[in-house]
Amino acid sequence: MDRLKAEAARLGFAACGIAPATDDPQLGARLEQWLGDGHHGTMEWMETRLHHRRGPQSLWPQARSVIALGMSYAPAADPRALEAHPDRGRISVYAQGGDYHDVVKRNLKALARWLVAQAPGEEVKVFVDTAPVMEKPLGQMAGIGWQGKHTNLVSRTHGSWLFLGAIYTTLEFAPDQPHPDRCGSCTACQAACPTQAFPAPYRLDARRCISYLTIEHKGPVPEEFRAAMGNRIYGCDDCLAACPWNSFAASAQANRAFLPRAELAAPRLAELLTLDDATFRKVFSGSPIKRIGRDRMVRNCLYAAGNSGDLRLLAPVSALLDDADPAVADAARWALKMFAQRPQRNSA
Repeated sequence: MDRLKAEAARLGFAACGIAPATDDPQLGARLEQWLGDGHHGTMEWMETRLHHRRGPQSLWPQARSVIALGMSYAPAADPRALEAHPDRGRISVYAQGGDYHDVVKRNLKALARWLVAQAPGEEVKVFVDTAPVMEKPLGQMAGIGWQGKHTNLVSRTHGSWLFLGAIYTTLEFAPDQPHPDRCGSCTACQAACPTQAFPAPYRLDARRCISYLTIEHKGPVPEEFRAAMGNRIYGCDDCLAACPWNSFAASAQANRAFLPRAELAAPRLAELLTLDDATFRKVFSGSPIKRIGRDRMVRNCLYAAGNSGDLRLLAPVSALLDDADPAVADAARWALKMFAQRPQRNSA
């Protein structure tokens, strides 16, 4: 197992642990309750493959062990700093560099090939994000961190900035000890949420979460959340950035593939508001942002423009009033209404 973890580190994984592949009935019950409460919003795939999400062996009965892995994307600066620059769009740290799906999966496959070479005849399956795998509770079971009150994995070494992946295998490894919860009485992540998306500690109502609203939600965002979105145009890092454990997370440990691209670190709203489909695809090529499409990105930028009070955005906003996408046109009308209702500024 030491050799496995050494190889994982060589391939760029900052964390590696082993969990048993047996299903956890309590995890399945919690997931079912979360879905029953409707907290997944329109993410229907969470329901359609619920039977596979109950645990590793529900997905692959032959699995005997799970190798849980984490790759660091720790930022060099506080991602909340752009809040003071309303003419810029805030993009979640994880999406400012290369697409983590590609990077993590490529390295998972390399580790899986190495493992099969050490144990001919054994089988492996690799998963990152898009499969019905509950990476966060598996990560806690494997000892690489614990699920914090914001429901994301927290590492004592890497804070909240880990991309997670998993390798299921027919090999039977001795499991690591599950990681104890170290949130204590801290409620920093709960207090930091702009839309109060946590009905209780360790529970997230995705329908109120800015990450969900800017990425997954189709059509107009409910008006009650638009002002709270501020200048966040793709995702939200506030609950993660507020976690005190991030003081131990060093950006030097981050995989270089996730270093922010200059054009995504602090993009100007004025430029993003003029995107057509072809330009959107060019700008966001190789980025996870590409999957939301031009219309959803421009919709988000219009909400940010309306919140900015920046008169220089009046012209690009007005140009979108007759956009072919109804959600974009609706967002443009809302932004203009906000310009009329609030003090305006000419941002530097």
